[in-house]
Amino acid sequence: MKACSIDSPVFRALGRQDPKAVFGDLPTPCYVIDEGQLIKNCEILSKVMRDTGCKILLAQKAFSNFAFYKQIGNYLSGTEASGLFEARLGKEEMPDKEVHVFSAAYKEEEFEKILLYADHIVFNSPSQLKKYVRRAKDAGKSIGLRINPEHSTQEGHAIYDPCAKGSRLGTTRDVWDKQMTKELIDCLDGLHFHTLCEQNADALAATLYAAEEKFGDVLCRMKWLNMGGGHHITKEGYDIPLLEETVRYAQKKWNVQVYLEPGEAVALNAGFLLTRVLDIVENGGAQIAVLDASAACHMPDVIEMPYTPPLLDPFAGRKNDCAGGKQNAECGAAEYAESGAEEKIGAAANDTASEKIGAAESGKAEEKHEKRGDGCVYSFGGPTCLSGDMIGSYVLRGQLCVGDLLVFGDMAIYTTCKNNTFNGMPLPNIYMRGKDGQISLLKRFGYEDFKNRLG
Repeated sequence: MKACSIDSPVFRALGRQDPKAVFGDLPTPCYVIDEGQLIKNCEILSKVMRDTGCKILLAQKAFSNFAFYKQIGNYLSGTEASGLFEARLGKEEMPDKEVHVFSAAYKEEEFEKILLYADHIVFNSPSQLKKYVRRAKDAGKSIGLRINPEHSTQEGHAIYDPCAKGSRLGTTRDVWDKQMTKELIDCLDGLHFHTLCEQNADALAATLYAAEEKFGDVLCRMKWLNMGGGHHITKEGYDIPLLEETVRYAQKKWNVQVYLEPGEAVALNAGFLLTRVLDIVENGGAQIAVLDASAACHMPDVIEMPYTPPLLDPFAGRKNDCAGGKQNAECGAAEYAESGAEEKIGAAANDTASEKIGAAESGKAEEKHEKRGDGCVYSFGGPTCLSGDMIGSYVLRGQLCVGDLLVFGDMAIYTTCKNNTFNGMPLPNIYMRGKDGQISLLKRFGYEDFKNRLG
């Protein structure tokens, strides 16, 4: 369960304003991408590049809103792609920058097209390397192989752990020794590993040392080393000095060009999902607000990760004066907007870590707050027929009404690139909030966008 906030890094750029004053009457649901925050993130990443000599790429799987690629390209070295379409997008929209591509397996009918767009091609297995390397070399591409250091640094995110037992991602040392011939090794320009998910630099350092133990004799023969993504570099509290120390260690040890390819770090806290309350229903004493935004359709990582996204205080800068529901004095604890109530509830508002709260635990928390008068507890769900289309439970400092505007934070990453039209849900329009605070439309969606996907 989370408390809403106005002071977390997710919402700080908005100031202490009524959400309506910031976003006006935008039709909901919709995404708003904050250009200013995006640039701030890129400035942090650019400084890491300057300080260390490493190169940082945008991992498009997390953020592929190409309307911002020109701004991002002013700071970063290029893009990372997971296949043909992302490789083409990176080449077309950041044309003077590097394009790297990795796929667990390439399709024969797509590989020739990939050669048109990618500069660096990373293979997942010795068999894929053997199949395609000659064509890639003849096309002048830099060739890499993904390795598996077999060193897991994650807890509770097995779905995102490439080092989990039985993982299909990356070549283990055992497989390397069995299948990598001298001819294949001689074709390699670099090695790639990607093992992290929303982690700090200590996890990267531990992974690098594991990679050194497994593949140190090979790394000294390489021109570059790509340390993948999952680095939360732009999150408050991230250990940038340790990151830079780790990068320098690799560069000095093996004389390689180091690449990093974060996705979240580029667009962290740079987007919002706006939604309105359609109805409020009750079940077993619980208050459930049905929204016009869906977790399953519009923020699928909420269910897949899972996590509870941060929520902007809907009563910031105003009183809850909705008809039929006056402000509840017991629910009006302003401390939730000002004194770190996130920690009271047990999670920071900008923490995207998994929050698995069992029914019994949730019930205890709700009872505790009702007795203490600290806030009004609501669960939020989408309008689809999926019973599990739930966003999470929150403590608000006032009573919601139908029509109230809600703003979820950190909605630039893994949203617009992963959303869907299940149940015929419309795709949310996408807006940009410029550095000057002005909001403009980037993309409008309608019925034809739903229909054209199906036939």
